[in-house]
Amino acid sequence: MSGATGYEMEGGPFWDPRVTANIHAAGAVLWRRAPNGGVEIAVVHRPKYQDWSLPKGKLDPGETPVLAAVREVREETGLDCKLGRYLGHVTYPVPGHRKLKRVDYWAAEVAGGEFTANDEVDVLNWYPLDRVMDQLSYPMDRQVLRAFTRLPPETRTLLLVRHAKAGRRDRFSGPDPLRPLDRSGQAQAGALVSNLLAFGASEIYSADPVRCVQTVTPLAEKLGVEITLEPLLSETGYAAAQDAARQRVVSLVSDTQVPVVCSQGKVIPDLLRWWAERDGITLPSARNRKGSVWVLSFVDRKLVAADHLDRSLNSDVVKS
Repeated sequence: MSGATGYEMEGGPFWDPRVTANIHAAGAVLWRRAPNGGVEIAVVHRPKYQDWSLPKGKLDPGETPVLAAVREVREETGLDCKLGRYLGHVTYPVPGHRKLKRVDYWAAEVAGGEFTANDEVDVLNWYPLDRVMDQLSYPMDRQVLRAFTRLPPETRTLLLVRHAKAGRRDRFSGPDPLRPLDRSGQAQAGALVSNLLAFGASEIYSADPVRCVQTVTPLAEKLGVEITLEPLLSETGYAAAQDAARQRVVSLVSDTQVPVVCSQGKVIPDLLRWWAERDGITLPSARNRKGSVWVLSFVDRKLVAADHLDRSLNSDVVKS
C-alpha cells in the first residue's frame, strides 16, 4: 500500500532496516464538523495504558488494513465512519522484542453511532485542530495528524478498480471482451465489496468487457444499484478516443457520491499519469495488479492524493 501524499516513519529515529514489521495494525484520524463550522478530532483514553491516542488496533487474521481501521474505530468509539485519503503508516519497536509494529492510518469522517465507554476506551474527547496536538501522548500520533492537516479534511473520493483475474487469454476460445472471471477473480470481486464500501462507494461505472462488469457485480448487488457501462474506458475505447475517455472519468468526480470505476490494465496507468501531471502530484510506484484499487482524493475537482491498495486487499498476504 502506498500513497502519493502519505507519511512514513521509515528513516526515523526508531527505524532499523534489518527489522521487518511483523505486527500489523490500522487506525484513523476520526473527524467531524463542529457546530461553528470548523473540524474536531477524536482522541481516546485507554485505561490499560493510561494514554491519549488516535483510534487504532491490530488486524484480525485475514483482515485488510482498510477493514481493520473501520472496525477499530467502531469498537473503540462506537462510531461508524467513512474512510477518505490515506495518511501513511508509522512503525515502532515492540518493547522486549526485535520486532516492529506497523500502523496504517486513514482520514475518517464520522458517519453515525454514539460513544459508549468500554473495556478498551473509557473516555472520548473532541478537540479543534488548534488544540488537539497537545492532547496526544505520542509524537507519532502528532506526525500522523500533521499529515491530515496538510490538506482540507473533507475530500471527494473516486475508486478506480482494475478488473479481477480472468484466466489466460490464449485459453479462452471466444471473443476476448466476453472472457469471464475465473474462480480466483470471482473471489477477488467478492473481497472488494467490503473494502470499497469502507470508502462509501455508492455508484458504479464499468468498461464493457465482461470481466470488468463481473468485477463490480457483487458490489452492485450489495448496493442495489445498476452498473453504468462506459465503452470509452475499455482498452479499445480508450485507445480510439483518449481525450474523451479522460474527460469522461473526470466528469464522474462527485460532491455527493463516491463512484467506483472499473477499467483495464492498459488504461489505468496512462490515465493516472495524465491526471497526476495535470494536477501536479507524484504517483506512488504500483504494479497495478488485477483486482487492485486506486483511491483518488479530490479538492475542488483537483486530484490531491492517490493511494494504491494492492497487497492490502489480499487476505493471504496481510496477516496480524
